[in-house]
Amino acid sequence: MKIKSIHIYSHDGQRRDLQFRLDGINIITGRSSTGKSALSEIIEYCMGRSTFNVPEGVIRDKVAWFAVIYQFSQEQVLIAKPTPNAGNSSGSTVMLRRGAQLAVPAFEELKVNSDDDAVVALLSRLLGIPENKTDVAIEHSRDSYDANIKHTYYYLFQKQGIVANKDQLLYRQNEQFQPQAIRDTLPILLGVSSSLRYELEGKLRTAQRDLRLNAKLLEQARDAIDTSQQKGIGLFSEAKTVGIINQADQNVGADSVVDALRTALQWKPASTPEDDGYRISSLEEELVQMRKERREVQTKIDSARQFSKRAVGFQSEAAEQKDRLSSIKALPKNSQTGEWQWPFCEENLAMTSPIAQVLLGELASLEVEMNIVAGQRPKLEAYLEEQQGKIQLLVDAIKNKETELSAAISTNEVIAQMGTRNNAAARVVGRISLFLENLIPNEELAAREAEQRRLKFKVEELERNIGADDSNERLTSILNNISTQMSRYIRAFEAEFSEFPSRFDLTHLTVVIDRPDRPVPMSRTGGGENHLAYHLAALLALHHFAARNNRPIPQFLLIDQPTQVYFPSEKVYKEADGSVQKTEADADLVAVRRLFELLLEFTQKDVPGFQIIVTEHANLRDQWFQDALVEPPWTKPPALVPENWPAPPDASSDARR
Repeated sequence: MKIKSIHIYSHDGQRRDLQFRLDGINIITGRSSTGKSALSEIIEYCMGRSTFNVPEGVIRDKVAWFAVIYQFSQEQVLIAKPTPNAGNSSGSTVMLRRGAQLAVPAFEELKVNSDDDAVVALLSRLLGIPENKTDVAIEHSRDSYDANIKHTYYYLFQKQGIVANKDQLLYRQNEQFQPQAIRDTLPILLGVSSSLRYELEGKLRTAQRDLRLNAKLLEQARDAIDTSQQKGIGLFSEAKTVGIINQADQNVGADSVVDALRTALQWKPASTPEDDGYRISSLEEELVQMRKERREVQTKIDSARQFSKRAVGFQSEAAEQKDRLSSIKALPKNSQTGEWQWPFCEENLAMTSPIAQVLLGELASLEVEMNIVAGQRPKLEAYLEEQQGKIQLLVDAIKNKETELSAAISTNEVIAQMGTRNNAAARVVGRISLFLENLIPNEELAAREAEQRRLKFKVEELERNIGADDSNERLTSILNNISTQMSRYIRAFEAEFSEFPSRFDLTHLTVVIDRPDRPVPMSRTGGGENHLAYHLAALLALHHFAARNNRPIPQFLLIDQPTQVYFPSEKVYKEADGSVQKTEADADLVAVRRLFELLLEFTQKDVPGFQIIVTEHANLRDQWFQDALVEPPWTKPPALVPENWPAPPDASSDARR
């Protein structure tokens, strides 16, 4: 994709055309404030960007429509957009045409037939940007999005304010969210993210979303079952208190409570005796007994743990003593009899001396005692585990009994409030009916758990498949290739630190010089000439890789006023007025010539057919430079907008006021 031509229309139908060479370098030079810097804004505006950044003044006042014809390998695309209405800073309505050879439309033919979204989609497709999705981690707040032609702007425009900026390498890098967009989309444009990876990542995001949703439902089901058990026990206690539970179901366990409650739905009003408080007293006595049993079991556990602690201490001390006594078995042996020789007695006394017998006896006793302690440990651990199980059962039983007691007390209060036991019983039956209707069956919980296992396995499998992709390694390799080429261009520019290798730092979006003692980022280098060299070297290297590997980045680069760094001051540069005489009088001609020769060589040798558009104040008398001029130097007139173009009536009246 390249720029074939730019066209602007006056309010009375006049047209101004700028034709560009598709291959090689195009130079527009001239005085300040003639509209040169507005060309990049016009191109971007007609590439699908709705924001209108053309400076206020003559261009906004006198131009009614802007149009650009973009050249693709097999066709041309014309995109024309009207100037936004006064007070508006954006416009998204478009006139769109396609064809093998397009004629420039007359003013009367300019009619809106599309919008910027369609332009972005069309240019992205023609450019060959594959179906994609930015890789955003699931825990991050930002959303995934498609990379499109808008994400190539960063590499197409080097505007006046950034072309030699030490703190900003790429266009729009200083705007909010744009640095992350560059990091997300450049790997896609460089061919790192494949369509298969995009498909897998889409499936992974869907599976992760399903897994999170099912996990929430599973948690709710488990909480509901846990809550239902306590609520069921409470309702069971209420039902017993009001006398609607059959005698056979009075002492069922917690697992059979639901079945017992179902039988309570068959209750019919009948004459029942008033409660005498016996059941509440009975429940309180049972609670006291359970808590007593729990204390007794806890005492046994505490005693067993103390015994275990003392046994460990004894075993440690006994082992140390055993090691000391065992050393006597290392005594020398009699060479004739083969027995150990006791060194404190006469020869051949061996181990039969009283001292030896006592020590050996103590050693044998320690071994027996240690074996007993070691043998008791498994039994002790089994005992502790058994007692822990008992205390857990007692804790659960106490919890259920407390629920039952609380429900019984509450029910007695309800009976007192409602006047009769039958009224209270009817109320309890209604609550039981509602509870059973909303009860989650165990089958549903089992199905949720099975679905959770299935989804978890699916997510893990997709993560493994994506992890097998070598995208990170390929991105590193590509950036290394770009950095190698960038180092070559920096040497050609004769910039500072050119003797050291440099690299394109995607994380910090800058150029880094790798000196042997420490890395030096572009922001810590000095001199506008050096910063210009780093900027152009990085962009040329990136376009070199993209063009050589058929990557979907437009094959043009627009550079605005790069030679400003070769003039003694900004004031002198603006006064250069595009003339050869002023350039030769004030500029560093060697550096200016080297810059343009490098750009020309890039379009002829490194990437044949690449298009570079340079807007400038400088001018060289070299024939190859004069051949690259799009038009004679703009001196006002001529300029981008002819002076005889009328302003709209509202603009003229505003000017008079």
